[in-house]
Amino acid sequence: MPNTMSQNEIHQNFQMAKPLKVCVCGGGKSAHVITALAASNPDMEVSVLTMYKDEAEMWTKAIEKDDMVLTIHGSNGVSRDVKAKPAQISKEAKDVVPGSDMVLFTVAAFAHEEYMKAIAGLIDKKTVLIGFPGQAGFEYLCKSYLSGELREQVTVMSFEMSPWVCEVTEYGKKVEVTRTSKSLDGSILRGKAIPRKPALMSLQMVVGNVPMLKQVRHFLEVLFTSYSFMHPAIMYGRWKDWDGKYMDTEPLFYEGVNESTADLIESCSKEYQSVAHAITGQKPEIDLTELPDIINWILKFYEGEIEDGSSLLKAITTNSVYKGVKHIMQKDRSKFKPDLTCRYLSEDIPCGMLVVKGIAEILGVETPSCDMLIGWGQEKLKKNYLVDGKVTGEHVKETRAPQRFGFTSLEEILSGKKSEC
Repeated sequence: MPNTMSQNEIHQNFQMAKPLKVCVCGGGKSAHVITALAASNPDMEVSVLTMYKDEAEMWTKAIEKDDMVLTIHGSNGVSRDVKAKPAQISKEAKDVVPGSDMVLFTVAAFAHEEYMKAIAGLIDKKTVLIGFPGQAGFEYLCKSYLSGELREQVTVMSFEMSPWVCEVTEYGKKVEVTRTSKSLDGSILRGKAIPRKPALMSLQMVVGNVPMLKQVRHFLEVLFTSYSFMHPAIMYGRWKDWDGKYMDTEPLFYEGVNESTADLIESCSKEYQSVAHAITGQKPEIDLTELPDIINWILKFYEGEIEDGSSLLKAITTNSVYKGVKHIMQKDRSKFKPDLTCRYLSEDIPCGMLVVKGIAEILGVETPSCDMLIGWGQEKLKKNYLVDGKVTGEHVKETRAPQRFGFTSLEEILSGKKSEC
């Protein structure tokens, strides 16, 4: 059963307790939202680590005299403002990380490694590391930077995606949330050390009543339901035959999906399920057979926001949340061309598809559709991940594929660490 707690139970657990020290990593829109939410809670002491350019200085200056203002628009048409500010913002990990009970990664997956490298020597065994979202292989990355006993002791959590559609309207000062997911699945890879406060309860206290955070049974569930093939497949469907000429407009991303792209997405989804089922075949106690395919996940996650759910194509193109989203383009005066190094390839392939591909290779499961997408993507990214269909390319070291960490067996995949010989 999902592990959830009511808000009243959470408050009772926090009463008369030492403030929870929360460090938010990142300076983007999700970092703004979660910082304001956490800082508005009197039971929490919140700091921010943002290492990108001069964001820390900008944010600090923005709230020098006033609080941040977070405006949350509810589905019922009612809005509310949350006013608060963090205790400290810095670009130096040593200023804000030591003593943290929770460290939340809100940056894009490709930046997780930079932050993990910066904080690794500053956390203690009771610190909880949280990917919000984490993307596939987040646990492997975190543990690879922890040395000695710390690798066994620290708890790592990873969530499937950011629960908010939001926008920063004034940097460091004002942020708006226009949509909040009703629920959000996350995994917990527990360490041997017991955190100072229960991990899931603490994070629920940060985000409030919504979304309701649910713990999945095994951390691999979030890895497989990241559906990291979807964005690369849409990119492939739109740009595989591009003639290289500039365009007058920016094409729609989700609403521009056609039948052949939807078929490719479904094919990749089936391959992900085949890999998950292969794990259960070898380890029946890890039941991954009930993981939803891509269409059922979309219908559930966006319930009430899809006009026509009769097919995957319709579920994507009639989803109100996807409406108006455009391809990421490069602009030259009034003309546009696709950015084929954007995060839909540079993040979703090395921090998503290659993790599943790497597991599939170790288990001996064929993934031809995923292989084709990775091959196309690595060409556009000018990377070398697959060689003759194997995860042996020179740039595997930049991915989260299990091969990067030296894993060669299912036992190592499940434990998140290299077996001692």
